Amino acid sequence: MATLRLSVVGLCLLLIALPAKGANILGLFSSHSQSHLILHMSMIKTLAESGHNVTVVTMMKPTITHKDIHLIVVPLTAVQEQILEGQIKEMTGQKNSIFSTMNRMLNGMSVMIESQHQLLSDARFQRIYETKFDLMFMGFFLNDFQLGVAAKLQVPVIVSWMQAPMMVIDAYVGNPSELSYVPNIQTPLGRGERMGFAKRLENFSKYLFLRVMLMIFEKRFDNFYEQQFGQEPNFPTLAEMRRNVSMVFTNSHSISEGPIRPLVPGIVEIGGIQIKEQPDPLPADIAKFLETAQHGAILLCLGSNVKSTDVKPELIQAMFKVLSSLKQHVIWKWEDPDNTPGKSPNILYKKWLPQDDILAHPKIKLFITHAGKGGITEARYHGVPMVALPVFGDQPINADVMAASGYGLTQDLMQLNEENFKAKIEEVLGNEKYALAIKSFSQLYRDRPITAKQSVLYWTDYVLRHKGAVHLQSPAVHMTSLEYYNIDVYAVFIAVLALVLLLTWLALRCTCRKLCGKSKKVKRH
Repeated sequence: MATLRLSVVGLCLLLIALPAKGANILGLFSSHSQSHLILHMSMIKTLAESGHNVTVVTMMKPTITHKDIHLIVVPLTAVQEQILEGQIKEMTGQKNSIFSTMNRMLNGMSVMIESQHQLLSDARFQRIYETKFDLMFMGFFLNDFQLGVAAKLQVPVIVSWMQAPMMVIDAYVGNPSELSYVPNIQTPLGRGERMGFAKRLENFSKYLFLRVMLMIFEKRFDNFYEQQFGQEPNFPTLAEMRRNVSMVFTNSHSISEGPIRPLVPGIVEIGGIQIKEQPDPLPADIAKFLETAQHGAILLCLGSNVKSTDVKPELIQAMFKVLSSLKQHVIWKWEDPDNTPGKSPNILYKKWLPQDDILAHPKIKLFITHAGKGGITEARYHGVPMVALPVFGDQPINADVMAASGYGLTQDLMQLNEENFKAKIEEVLGNEKYALAIKSFSQLYRDRPITAKQSVLYWTDYVLRHKGAVHLQSPAVHMTSLEYYNIDVYAVFIAVLALVLLLTWLALRCTCRKLCGKSKKVKRH
């Protein structure tokens, strides 16, 4: 009965969300990460399937598309591609944090930001101004100077973000960043874990550091914005555009993932948008390989940015020796099929993998992952325990949170050897607690009144119907820091209190003097 009610609710929302006619929607997704693009394009594909006319601008060819999506690809130059690949290869060979990654983006990897600025002047991109659009989606990744495109097109904008809300995302829609119980992107916190004093101190310190780093980025973004749109007449500033984002779609589901956090109406969680309700049939060779796996199978994928061939050869050999000795079948994402780590009847190398469809297969017992947000989400949805080998960016934190939540174990890639790698795999495969924990989470993650796709459809059409839905804006967006934190009110309160105390002290002092004076006169008399 409950299932029937949920189906009726979902059907009603879908009927409400159906547009009278397809709107012209622009998707601007210039991140140099295929994993980011998968999430953005899954969202856009949903809109195209519902009848909207969608144009998408990217800097790489997406693996997910639709026949009704008009795609404009403006790739990196050969030199830019070489610089970026060199930086990622260098990062693969060392231990990284989000701080070191952000520092690289300001220096060696600045091409990631600069190319997104150069995109706006490319002739292929400039042609979009010849089309009348009704709405723009912007995939956020250190590129909010691109909000000027929405200003020039005179359309509302929805920001798409690959994680749970963070300080930049919160600022767009006035969402409170509760540092006392909501961890920032660099503070690992297991599901259901509460922050004690030390963790809150760590969270606050990292928040301040990230805030300073983002201020440096914002200064650069302001310059890019001025260079690109400074000559436009009566044009809003970038600060004004940041305060006029209609909505943010985040790849999160805080009810299940935690921690519980405040969310203003301008934030809509669409975690798992890339996951199909029914997995597609697997390629014939992968399907056969899995069906013949009597002891189950393992999927190994280090994501779309890190190539397995970038990992140090001695680490790859250690991984191969362990995996080839297992009784389980192993599907290994390997980008150079002519130069594999070695041959083994239980290992299938594939240059590209339908990751979500493979994880949905009942024979998959373990996912060896780089701990990207997309892969972690898919594994949790399908209830597959993990061994994480994080490399850079948010991956170490994702891995720590995954392990702290009881869904698997994490191994520092730089410290990997045959002994610890095999021990981690055998522990997760042999100890039922990991599979039970993540299957329990999977049930919770799937338990929603409407699906991620239904949320995308409804709220996109809501913004279209209400011309940007300005009424959803939090007043906090238009407040200064002085006003938002009530500093002026506290200052007046403290000043009044200080004045009262001062007057009271003066009155008491005066009274004491008079009493002392009378006492001396009586004594002399």
